[in-house]
Amino acid sequence: MAAAAAARAVSVGPGLRGLQGTLPLVVILGATGTGKSTLALQLGQRLGGEIVSADSMQPQEMDTEKVIDRKVELEKEDGHVLHKRLSQVDPERAAKLHPHDKRKVARSLQVFEETGISHSEFLHRQQAEEGGGPLGGPLKFPNPCILWLHTDQTDERLDKRVDDMLAAGLLDELRDFHRRYNQKKVAENSQDYQRGIFQSIGFKEFHEYLITEGKCTPETSNQLLKKGIEALKQVTKRYARKQNRWVKNRFLSRPGPSVPPVYGLEVSDVSKWEESVLEPALEIVRSFIQGHQPAAAPVKMPCNETENKRSYHMCDLCDRIIIGDREWAAHRKSKSHLHQLKKRRKLDSDAVATIESQSISPDRDKELKEKGSPGQNDEELKSSV
Repeated sequence: MAAAAAARAVSVGPGLRGLQGTLPLVVILGATGTGKSTLALQLGQRLGGEIVSADSMQPQEMDTEKVIDRKVELEKEDGHVLHKRLSQVDPERAAKLHPHDKRKVARSLQVFEETGISHSEFLHRQQAEEGGGPLGGPLKFPNPCILWLHTDQTDERLDKRVDDMLAAGLLDELRDFHRRYNQKKVAENSQDYQRGIFQSIGFKEFHEYLITEGKCTPETSNQLLKKGIEALKQVTKRYARKQNRWVKNRFLSRPGPSVPPVYGLEVSDVSKWEESVLEPALEIVRSFIQGHQPAAAPVKMPCNETENKRSYHMCDLCDRIIIGDREWAAHRKSKSHLHQLKKRRKLDSDAVATIESQSISPDRDKELKEKGSPGQNDEELKSSV
């Protein structure tokens, strides 16, 4: 499939066990198309390591008759209804989640339904464990070595990645997957590209092409194929940007005792892979194996330690829930919020003007009562004549 692994893990193998008691777990992070698989294979071969894929969307055989997960069932309900239910059983967790984030809301509800303990309580227990912190419990692996492959993701680089996948047989893989797992669902109008493997990049973009192949003219089929390829290229670029934001937010912008250092490797120039990526990576990993700090400095990013990424804000003007200090500040400066603020101020101003026009001073009120209204005086004059 088009979605590349979000991370690769390499654990140094038996050949080097005599050097250090606790061998490092080497984690290779990076956006799609940065060369994670290549580096993982090279490190594994050089150091005798075992490679484990950590791709959440890795294609695999699917049991179409599987008992449906409770979380999936919950996600079918309205997000605001789910959020209200969560606020009743776990108000602390609900205050940190947006109603539109149905997956996390459903997960927290699932935890409570299946255990009788709130998700917040579970998280507090993890954080209270030795080695835990604000982000969660202690690290599962005590000696992680994290390498981040990063680059200025140019459009040409990612477009070429898609072209290379197509040349390597992506369409045949898509056709086979469609025939085995999705063709029947399409016929029954029950396909869902928001669940499991079907939501991965590279499948739903070719939906029209796959369901009409062999049923339309070659010209139409070719147009749909081009449309799918263009859609895949666009979503691949968005996915790469999202992956980089995740790495920065999760590892680089959150200082704390439970966040391990991250070592950056620049991969923009493929022709300099050996000197810019492989050799520095080997030096870093060997330093971890030998138990001393690498010569390379970990990546640092400026951050605001007082910023609350899970603070709850309710904008009455826009009728929206905003989670996080940074998001709240951005919302208050957004065009939509400023437009609503302008409308509210105008309404308030009009209301004040109306009230003022209808109000009468006490002296003027007394004068009118003594003389009578203009209309009343006219009637009195006519009757006297």
